[in-house]
Amino acid sequence: MKEYLLIFRADFLDIATVSSEEMQERNNRWIDWIEELIDKNAFAEDGNHLTSEGKVLNCNGQITDGPFREIKESVLGYIIINASSFDEAVELTKECPILAGENTSVEVREIIETWD
Repeated sequence: MKEYLLIFRADFLDIATVSSEEMQERNNRWIDWIEELIDKNAFAEDGNHLTSEGKVLNCNGQITDGPFREIKESVLGYIIINASSFDEAVELTKECPILAGENTSVEVREIIETWD
């Protein structure tokens, strides 16, 4: 089995407009999806939610505020899953609840231990 990082992106401004009832429904969908991953032995590691605040450092040593709330796809969080192949990881991701929203995406990246 290989490990894959799932990076969740959505519009921070959209989240701010969601009612508490809708937020609870969304949370329940996430719990159900995570439980499905666990049942399939595909859930490797809890990730975390990320705030909308941060700093961006570039190669010239310049530091700016960011990520910017105006950007439609901000990184909201991540988890790590197990899969036997990249295709399987993508297939497991297709049911991710975040994909039910507008301007959302999940980036799937294989985790490697060393650069060969």
